[in-house]
Amino acid sequence: MCHDRRVDLPDADACYRALRSRDLRFDGRMFVGVMSTGIYCRPVCPARTPKREHCRFFASAAAAQEAGFRPCLRCRPETAPGLGAWCGTSATVARAVTLIAEGALDGGAAGIEALAERLGVGARQLRRLFHRHLGASPVAVAQTRRVLFAKQLIQETQMPMTDVALASGFGSLRRFNETFRDLFGRPPSALRSRRAHQAGVTLRLRYRPPYDWPAMLAHLAARAVDGVEVVAEGRYRRTVAHEGRLGTVEVAHEPAQASLVVTIRFPSVRALPAILARVRRVFDVDADVDAIGAHLAQDPFLAPLVASRPGLRTPGGWDGFEVAARAVLGQQVTVSAARRLAGRLVALCGEALSGPSHPGLTHAFPSAERLAAADLGALGVPAARRAALAALAAATLADGRLFAPFGSVEAAMTRLRSLAGVGEWTAQYVALRALRDPDAFPAGDSGLLRAAAAALGGRPAPVTLLRRAEAWRPWRAYAAQHLWAADVEGNSAVREVRHG
Repeated sequence: MCHDRRVDLPDADACYRALRSRDLRFDGRMFVGVMSTGIYCRPVCPARTPKREHCRFFASAAAAQEAGFRPCLRCRPETAPGLGAWCGTSATVARAVTLIAEGALDGGAAGIEALAERLGVGARQLRRLFHRHLGASPVAVAQTRRVLFAKQLIQETQMPMTDVALASGFGSLRRFNETFRDLFGRPPSALRSRRAHQAGVTLRLRYRPPYDWPAMLAHLAARAVDGVEVVAEGRYRRTVAHEGRLGTVEVAHEPAQASLVVTIRFPSVRALPAILARVRRVFDVDADVDAIGAHLAQDPFLAPLVASRPGLRTPGGWDGFEVAARAVLGQQVTVSAARRLAGRLVALCGEALSGPSHPGLTHAFPSAERLAAADLGALGVPAARRAALAALAAATLADGRLFAPFGSVEAAMTRLRSLAGVGEWTAQYVALRALRDPDAFPAGDSGLLRAAAAALGGRPAPVTLLRRAEAWRPWRAYAAQHLWAADVEGNSAVREVRHG
């Protein structure tokens, strides 16, 4: 039976029907613990379906593991899309899970208070939300993440076991080995498959189909900054800066496996969780586009847009400061002009990569420190925009939490709006691309207003579009993406004009 009626699960009979039919729609949304074996599985596991009375259903892998079940070696719960953490459950829980994926609780339970503070809630309330939506505590979620990520690294890469332990957040190799022996009854090395060695670390990120890969690549290609990003051969490549070190990441699509294939070349294995978390955000891996589309399609205007692009995702930004700087550069100019300006900024003060890399990847996007120290006079933008960039860099250096999920999204946007040169459009755009607020909606955007004109009998005022968008909550960001896609399709060139 479903072990906790508070958890966001269908009733037990529906859970079992989904298991028996191996319904893909439930993959990552629920897990089944089989009491006769002590194993928990994804609902799509190819093993013979257990009897109904032997099944317990859980809203997350962490809940199943906390209840004493061990992961199935056949269906590999670590490869489930979203691992039950999709943001449709709770915005606070979703943001917490994102931070946990980046290692926020790798120090153990002592980090709960700090995590709760970053989210703007009390520690007790955070635990209550986790038990309600995921059926497990934050610490259990972090522990399960460590084990499942380590298991994925073991089975999909040839990384040394010491590196696997470090990359997945274990404090020591001894603790890593003990955990795997306790959970699987064997050492970690016994789970390794033999495969040819590859340069870098290559992993697969599962998503819940459909996925409009061409639309995602087109969005990224239209904005790819020279030296930092390359979109070619159906792949996205970019430079990566993390804690003073530089590397690269490459993302390709594997539709037959409903996966993105991510290859990371970086000098520190400890950075892998943070880099993968960014890839998930940029490519919107964990979105349930079916559920979002069904909601948006209730509006007769959006229905045909959703039907024409059923797998459309909302692309994210790689880094909050980068998104904000590019948004400032793009105020009042076209996307292509903003891209050229960003390329100039990279050439002016971006840090150069050393060693071999993919052709075209030469620099990291400038950090706040490098931008603050640069002479922006050669950038070729108005003085007010140079001042806005300088103010943005200074504010980022003064407040390291400026673009971090700290407190509410509304509080973060208020901090952004207080900066010189940052208006409502820029704040909403940063919330959408960097803070990953699924309800962000830059109503003053020219592209949105053009696309909405067909439905509203003429180009609306932003306040009119905002009123219409009330029915699209809590997924207005996805509605915006559908409108932008329709606007681009209706024009021979991308003409999204920025309004700061």
